[in-house]
Amino acid sequence: MAKIQRWFTQHGNPILVVAGTLTVIGWLMQHLADQGLIANGAYGIATLVVGLPIIFKAISALRARVMSIELLVSIAVVGAVAILEFEEAAMVTFLFAFGNFLEQRTLQKTHQAIQNLTEMQPTTATMVFDGQYQEVEIDEVDEGAVLVVRVGDQVPVDGEIISGSAEVDEALITGESKLVDKTTGDQAYMGSIVENGQILVQAQKVGEDTTFGKIIELVEEAQDNQAPMSKFIDRFAKYYTPFVLVVAILILLLTKNLRLAITILVLACPGALVIGAPVSNVAGIGRGAKAGILIKGGDVIDQLAQVDTILFDKTGTVTEGRPTVKSIKEYQEDHWLALAADLEKQTNHPLARSIVEYYEKRGQKTTADFNLPITTIKGIGIQSEYQGQTIWIGSRRVLTENRIELTAQQARDLQAIENDGQSIVLMTVDQKLVLMVGLVDQVRKGVKETFEKLKQSGIDKQWMLTGDNSFIAEKIAKTIGINQVKAQMLPEEKALFLEQLQNDGRHVLFVGDGINDSPSIAKANVGIAMGNGTDVAIETSDVVLIDSDFSNIQNARRVAKATMRNTMQNVGIAIGTVALLLIGVAYGWVNMASGMLFHEISILVVIFNAMRLLRMKF
Repeated sequence: MAKIQRWFTQHGNPILVVAGTLTVIGWLMQHLADQGLIANGAYGIATLVVGLPIIFKAISALRARVMSIELLVSIAVVGAVAILEFEEAAMVTFLFAFGNFLEQRTLQKTHQAIQNLTEMQPTTATMVFDGQYQEVEIDEVDEGAVLVVRVGDQVPVDGEIISGSAEVDEALITGESKLVDKTTGDQAYMGSIVENGQILVQAQKVGEDTTFGKIIELVEEAQDNQAPMSKFIDRFAKYYTPFVLVVAILILLLTKNLRLAITILVLACPGALVIGAPVSNVAGIGRGAKAGILIKGGDVIDQLAQVDTILFDKTGTVTEGRPTVKSIKEYQEDHWLALAADLEKQTNHPLARSIVEYYEKRGQKTTADFNLPITTIKGIGIQSEYQGQTIWIGSRRVLTENRIELTAQQARDLQAIENDGQSIVLMTVDQKLVLMVGLVDQVRKGVKETFEKLKQSGIDKQWMLTGDNSFIAEKIAKTIGINQVKAQMLPEEKALFLEQLQNDGRHVLFVGDGINDSPSIAKANVGIAMGNGTDVAIETSDVVLIDSDFSNIQNARRVAKATMRNTMQNVGIAIGTVALLLIGVAYGWVNMASGMLFHEISILVVIFNAMRLLRMKF
C-alpha cells in the first residue's frame, strides 16, 4: 500500500485533472445527453482514481487511532457506490481532493532557500605559508591560519585583521549597503567582500561556526521546526466523524434501512466544509496578489491574523537601501562638484554613485570628462591630481590623513550633518576642504503611518533591529515613530531576540530584505520579505511584498483577518447545511437526490461568499 500511496502522491496533480474532467463529462452525459451508462462509467473511474488516496489516508489514520475526515468521506463514497449513486460518489471525492490541492499548492519552495545560501559560501581561500600564497579548499582552513583577502575576494572565515586595511561590503552579514572601513585589529566576517584594499586575516571561526554558517544553520532549523498549523477541519473531524458514524449505525439498526443510513452518511459529508477554508484562503491570497502581496498558503493567513509583535530590519526595509544626497556644502565657487562626480564615477561605492546621480540630476547633465586617473586609498577614499593640485575624496579620515584644520564654520557644518545621522563624504584640494556632502538612506513612503495603523490594530510591540550604529538607528526610529531599537546586531542576535519574544508568548512578525534577515524571517511566526530583497529572504518568507510597498504590511494583515472571518462564515454555512439536511431526512422532507442538490447549492454559496474577498478595498 505504501508504494501505491507514493505513486498517487507523485502523480497527484494529473490525477486530479483527469478526475475533474471525467466528472464534468459524466455530468454532461447524464444531464444533457441522457447517456446514463457513459456517465456512470466516467463517474466510476473518477471516483476510483481520486478516492483510493483518500481511503489509504483513512486507513493510515485508523492505524494511528485517529478517526479523520477521510474516514467519513471514504465510508460515504463506498456507500454511495453500493447503492449506485455514482454522481454523488464522484462529486464528494473530487471536491475533497480539490480542496487539499488548493491548500498545498503554494507551499513548495521553502527548502530551496537553504541551497541558495549554501551556494553563496566561499569555496576556496588563499593561505599564507612562509610568505608564499597558496590557494586551498575552504575545508582545509583551520583556526589560527593566516589568509590573504584581496580586492573582489570573499572573506572565507571569521577572524581578526592582523595586517592591512580595506573597504569591505558586509551586506551579506549586516544588511547595510554602505562599505565599512576595516583595519588592523578589526573583525572580518565570512561572506563579506573586499571592495578596496588588501588584508591579512587570522582565522578564529571556520565553517559552520562562522557568522554566515550560523545564518544557514538558523534558517534550516527554523524551517524544519516550523510545522504547519493543524487545520480546523482536522480538529472538527476528530469529533464529527465518529458522531456521524454512530448516528448512521443507529439509524440502520433501528430502521433496517441501508439506503437511509447511507443517505445520512452522504448528506452528512460536509462538502462545503471541505472546500470552505481552501476557497476562502485562495480568494484571500488572490486579493493580496492583486495588491502586490504574495501570501504563501492558508497556514500563513491563520498565523498572520494572530500577530501581536513586529520586528523589522532598517536598511532596505523601512529605508530604500539607496543613499541619496541630503546636504552639500561648497566652500569655494569653482567646479569642484563636477570634478568630484567625474572621479567618483570611476568607483562602485554606493555613496560615490549617489554623488554622481545628484550632480547629474541637479545640473541635468552628465559628468564632465576630465580623464583623471585615481588611486584608491585603503579605508579612506580616492586620491588624484588636477592641474598640479592634490585631490582627496573620502570619509572623515581624509582630514586626519592630511592634517587638515577646519574653519569654525566648517566644523559646525560637519557636526550638524553628523548629528543628523548622515554619512559624510569630504573633498579636499591641496589640504583645504572645498566640498562636504551628507548622504542619507531615505525612509520609504508611508512607513510611519503604517506603524501607527498596525499599533491601532493590536500590534503594540514594535522593534527595529539593525546592524547599523545606534546613532543613525535612533534617528531613523524617531523619524518613523518607533521608540524600541536594537542596533549593531548580528543575524544570530536578531534571531535569538525574536525567539525570546516567542517564548514569552508573543506571535512575532519579522520584516526584512537581506540574506542576513533570512534566519529571523524563517523563525518568525510570519516572515515578510520586501520584493526588492534577496532571493533567499524572499524564499524563506511567508509573505512577499512584490512591489516593496511598506503599507502592504498592514494590508496583508487586513487580508488575513478578513479571510479568517470569511472562513468561519463558510464553516457556519457548511455545518448549518448539514444540520438542516439531517433534520430534513429525519422528517422525510429530503432524499439523497434533493439533499445533494442542496449540498451543491451550499457549495456555490460558500464559493460566492469567498469571492467577496476579491472585492475587498484598502
